[in-house]
Amino acid sequence: MRQHVNPLSRFFQLPRELAKPEELFAQSDQPLHLDIGAARGMFLLELAALQPEWNHLGVEIRLPLVLAAEKDREQRQLRNLSFLFCNANVSLESWLAALPKGQLHRASIQFPDPWFKRRHQKRRVLQPRLLIALAAALEPGRELFIQSDVLPVIEPMLLLVEQSNCFERPEGNLSPWLDTNPLPVSTERERYVRQQGLPIYRRLYQRNQQPLPDLSSLEAAWQQIDNPENGDQS
Repeated sequence: MRQHVNPLSRFFQLPRELAKPEELFAQSDQPLHLDIGAARGMFLLELAALQPEWNHLGVEIRLPLVLAAEKDREQRQLRNLSFLFCNANVSLESWLAALPKGQLHRASIQFPDPWFKRRHQKRRVLQPRLLIALAAALEPGRELFIQSDVLPVIEPMLLLVEQSNCFERPEGNLSPWLDTNPLPVSTERERYVRQQGLPIYRRLYQRNQQPLPDLSSLEAAWQQIDNPENGDQS
């Protein structure tokens, strides 16, 4: 069972001042991978050990998971990894804007909490403001990776990404979904879903050279996005 929280509650709407890269990593100028919704952090703990030439940052809205992940990170002495507690849609925009130009090389959103009903749209992790902040921080060719095991969760996310006109699928990648994970490590959820023999929906995007969209236009488009399979609006 996934234990998720309501990101619209007053506590999670309070903005948090996040530490700067130089306070988070031993070598702050390394390429940065941002994982939004890092959960217990097992994915990043393994990935950071495999990729010491990258910095990895996991942000998570559930504080107990962040504290547990940070404890494991300290025990493993991984100085290219950090975990931060925050609501991504409240605190990440200003943090991304302050990043040195070109430092963010990859962002990932993997198996986000399943807010798939239309009335829960504002609780979904990928909102227009956050997408624009990611697009602004990612230079052309940099990557945005999204995956989920719930089709009504990932479809609105992909529609929003494509409405922005800021991202394209890598040249030659014409299949609707990636057959394999482009990252060398799987999340705990991904491993569980594979063990059950269930499908995983994945898509990799690269930042193109298109300018950032107008926020109000993207928000209006977001309001129109509704999954046709999502018939239960209650």
